[in-house]
Amino acid sequence: MDRNKIYKASNQSKLSINLYSSSIEAGFPSPADDHLDISLDLNKYLIKHPASTFYIYVKGDSMIDEGIHCGDIMIVDRSLEAKSNDIIVAVINGEFTVKKLFKKKDKLFLIPANKKYGLISITDEMDFQIWGIVTHTIHHCR
Repeated sequence: MDRNKIYKASNQSKLSINLYSSSIEAGFPSPADDHLDISLDLNKYLIKHPASTFYIYVKGDSMIDEGIHCGDIMIVDRSLEAKSNDIIVAVINGEFTVKKLFKKKDKLFLIPANKKYGLISITDEMDFQIWGIVTHTIHHCR
């Protein structure tokens, strides 16, 4: 996949993965069930509005404190209305960015999740558009 492209989500392709009926302890180990219970279709689980959902790769480190890292894949839904504290994909003067949205009275701010970056105050002079709400991220552990 080209990491500079936006990929449209679709329910046309079905990917079912076996799902264990028990959960896994993140603390002390416990015995796992030896059998599989159901199949999980990740498209059905992660995508509520296929016609308005897309995937996009993350580039940069401005959202690492929210667990969003360079190379991760974000699932973005364009049908949802953005509200304060949502993580959004926006276009500012023709450049894509992902930030946390903060609304205060009639003002909008984009907040990075990395102390190396500053707050962005949205002004009337900016060409600004919210492209969608990040609903999930797929994080690579290795």
